[in-house]
Parts: sequence; structure tokens; C-alpha cells
Amino acid sequence: MSSPVMKRALLTCAVSACFSFYALAAHADDAQDVSKMIRAGQNDQAMQRIDAVLAQKPRDAQMRFFKGLILTEEGKSNDAIQVFLHLTEDYPELPEPYNNLAVLYASQGEYEKARAALEMAIRTHPSYATAHENLGDVYAKLASQAYDKALQLDSNNTAAQSKLALIKELISVNTNANKSGASSGSPTTQIGKAPVVAMAKAPPPAAAPAPISAPIPLKTPAAPPPAVMAQAPAPVAPPPAAPAPAPVAAPAPVPVPVAAPANASPEQQEVVAAVNAWASAWANKDVDAYLAAYAPDFTANGQTHDQWAAERRARIVGKSAISVKIESLEASVEGDHATVHFRQDYKAGALVANSRKTLTLQKVGGKWLIQQERSGA
Repeated sequence: MSSPVMKRALLTCAVSACFSFYALAAHADDAQDVSKMIRAGQNDQAMQRIDAVLAQKPRDAQMRFFKGLILTEEGKSNDAIQVFLHLTEDYPELPEPYNNLAVLYASQGEYEKARAALEMAIRTHPSYATAHENLGDVYAKLASQAYDKALQLDSNNTAAQSKLALIKELISVNTNANKSGASSGSPTTQIGKAPVVAMAKAPPPAAAPAPISAPIPLKTPAAPPPAVMAQAPAPVAPPPAAPAPAPVAAPAPVPVPVAAPANASPEQQEVVAAVNAWASAWANKDVDAYLAAYAPDFTANGQTHDQWAAERRARIVGKSAISVKIESLEASVEGDHATVHFRQDYKAGALVANSRKTLTLQKVGGKWLIQQERSGA
């Protein structure tokens, strides 16, 4: 049985600043209509609208997100977990699905899974305040379980008794605050391009309890002593040295190309070379070469090719450094079509994602170009 502190009401709050569903969202009219239906308690109508959109755009992240929200509200936690879990596989750079998974895991008493999901949310978006706060609640529950175990082994452990009492008091305060906040309902709104499901948080009490111990103040470094004025005339300064040359920035690491199998056909070798060139252009932030690896009619998430290309250009140029590593590549070729499966290890700043990926390529004008791209497959 899970602790009451983990029984959170689900609501929708503002989208995070760094990672949003902007490029993944459904049409605004569909999203707004579904949001209104959920807010009005019309879950059946909302689910019908969601299914209609997903029939045309099965990878639409926002509609899948709404579906997970409705399943959660209907008490179908296991189904909702599968929805959010698949979202983390298809879009590992988004923190919100990880946070939702943590809410559901915590409601089932799976606090270690909740902790892992929240840590992934924070890894993808270090400034995601909701995930940090929820992680604190999960740690509190884990601490309570640990102190309970310590007292089972040693009932005279007064230190563990005191710590357990403090943790239970904290949990009790959070539980009462959540009950107060939940009494006004759980509104479902949409701000920006994506909803974010979070654990409801009420304002803190007017008088916070006294800290367990006074924090240790940080020491301010002493100011340097004032310079002593020289009594003798200053010596003649030597002529200035030639300015040092500006340091040359180290080149970005070149990804190690994945080798084609020893028995690969010439066509398979061409396909592997095309995939290596695509990964190298991505890692080196050579946007023109990266976009040239895709077919002119390539589209994603309901966008036109131009919209997709502009979104990809902004994302790649905005990264300080990118690392793309390909492992366990398998390529099959049938005529002018090829399918490539591999594991992709992607790193950009604090974002680390390792997932399966499938590319479908077509030979156009003697060059293999990407027509479809799927993650988690």
C-alpha cells in the first residue's frame, strides 16, 4: 500500500522552457478541443477525438500524452504507464513523460521506479522544478521505509525513531496540503504547446517548522590586504611582449564510423556509408549535409518537409556539442530500398539518450536518402 503522500491529484501545468512539445504537437484546434473535453469530464468524447487523430498520426506526442492522462484519471494505471513508457522511448529528450511515469509508479508503491523516472526527467531537463520536488517526496518515502526496517532490526535505535518521526511529520504535512489543494478539483488546461502532468502541490504553510539543525554558514573569503605603495621609483618597464596567439578551439570529436559486416554486399556497404555520413554530419553540426541525407519528401509528426527542416536546423545549431554513436547496425537491401536497424547513443549537453532506431532509405540518383525514421523500433 502506498503512502498518502504519494497519492497525488493529476493536473496540467505550464510547459518547460527548454524542452517542449512544439514540434510534436497536434493541430491547435484538436488539442484545444480535447483539453476542453477533459476539463468538462467528457473523457469518452475526448478519447474518440484522440483516436481519430492518432489514426492519421500514430506518433503524435501530444495526443498520446492526453490519452495517458485520461487513462490515469479512469484508474487504468497499467495502460497509462504503457502510454508514457512508449513516449519516453520515442521521445527520450522530453522530461514530462518521465514525470508522469513517476506519478503512476509512486501510486503503486514502486518508489525505486519512480526515483529512476524522475532522475531521467531531471537529466533531460535539469531546471524541471516539478521533477525535483517530486524526487524529494520519493526520497522521503524511501527514507521512511529504511528507518522502518532499521527499527524492525533494532527497536531500541533512538536515532532511527527520531528520524522516522520527522519523516512521518513531513509526509503528514504534505498529505494535508495535497488534500486541501485537491478539494478545488484538478483543472486540465493547455499553456503553450504541451500539457505537463505533475503532482499537485499546495502553497507552503505560513509558519515553516524549525530546521533540524542550523545550517553551516559559508565562509566569505577574506579581502586581500591593500597594496603597499612602493617607496622607490618604479623601474622602467621592459618592452611589451608580443601578444600570444589566440587559442585554437579543439575540433569536435569525429564519430567513429560503424563498420559494415564482413560479408556485406556492395549495396549494403553503400547503405552503411550513407548512415555513417548522416551521423557524422549530425555530430559535427553540419546542418546542410545532415538535411541532405533525407529525401525531399521526408516528413515527420505531421509537419511539411520545410517545417521539419527548420525545426531540425534550430535544434542542431542550438546545441553546444553533439555526440552520435551507432552500434549493432544491421542493414538489408531490396532493390532501391534499404532498411537499417541500430542502437543510437546520443549526447548533447546534459541530455543522454540511448535507444533503438530504424531508418528506411531509398536510392535516388545514385544516392541513398532517408525516407522514414523511427525510434524505439
